[in-house]
Amino acid sequence: MSVYDKLKELGIELPPVATPAAAYVPFARTGNLVFLSGHTAKQQGKPWVGKLGDSMTTEQGKAAARQVAIDLMGTLHAAVGDLNRVKRIVKLMSLVNSTTEFIEHHLVTNGASELIGQVFGECGAHARSAFGVAQIPQGSCVEIEMIVEVEG
Repeated sequence: MSVYDKLKELGIELPPVATPAAAYVPFARTGNLVFLSGHTAKQQGKPWVGKLGDSMTTEQGKAAARQVAIDLMGTLHAAVGDLNRVKRIVKLMSLVNSTTEFIEHHLVTNGASELIGQVFGECGAHARSAFGVAQIPQGSCVEIEMIVEVEG
């Protein structure tokens, strides 16, 4: 099944690439690797503000991370032109805006990892890091970046 068929089956429409909020590009390619800049969680086009362990639950954070994965796939589509050219999702790095007591960063990040796995199948299995941080730009609850290997 093509990646686009899977997205359609899941009811997902890829968004256009967001305009960077500072001095960087949304993605950079070197050889067959594409590095996607960190994407922050958004709801209805605005920052999805919250702090895990305070104003947000793990399930809400997981939903935010899933939304970030959709935005990342939209940027990846713009970077490579065809998501069926993805050979491997190499790595995700997730930053979770959280209290010092919050310990479920890995479960929040599963929102992105599980969707990537659903969409890309075996080539969606990736290495990952999940960190708790004191703050993310604009108060967003989650930020995720991604490294992808594509066909030449």
